[in-house]
This record gives sequence, C-alpha cells and structure tokens, in this order.
Amino acid sequence: MQIIKLREEFIKLGQALKAAGLVGSGVEAKEAIQGGFVRVNGETDTRRGRKLHVGDVVSFNGEEIKIED
Repeated sequence: MQIIKLREEFIKLGQALKAAGLVGSGVEAKEAIQGGFVRVNGETDTRRGRKLHVGDVVSFNGEEIKIED
C-alpha cells in the first residue's frame, strides 16, 4: 500500500493516481476513473474530481493508496 501525504485539505482522485505513479498522465487517470476501474473506500467512483481526505483508500489495478496527513 502506498501512502500519499496531504499538503492541503484534500487531493483529487486523478491527482492521487498520478502522484502514486499508478498512471502516467491525466488522460490515463481520466480513462481509468471514467471506465469504472477505480474504487474509493471499496466503492467504484467515476468522478475524476472526487476529493480525497485523510483516511480514504483508493484501489486500482491491484494497488492501494492511503491518504494521510
């Protein structure tokens, strides 16, 4: 599980996927999210702009990202 430390109040879902290196670009993030391949806290989320806060867990392609402060 990868950890992303927040510098602000939240990070957007697409940005988190890029920051963790799970996608190579914003376009890849958009396609993965809108294609229904990304889960947030166990539920599929198709909103690229979804705001992630401390404690959220993102799952994509067999990898997990946890948001911490």
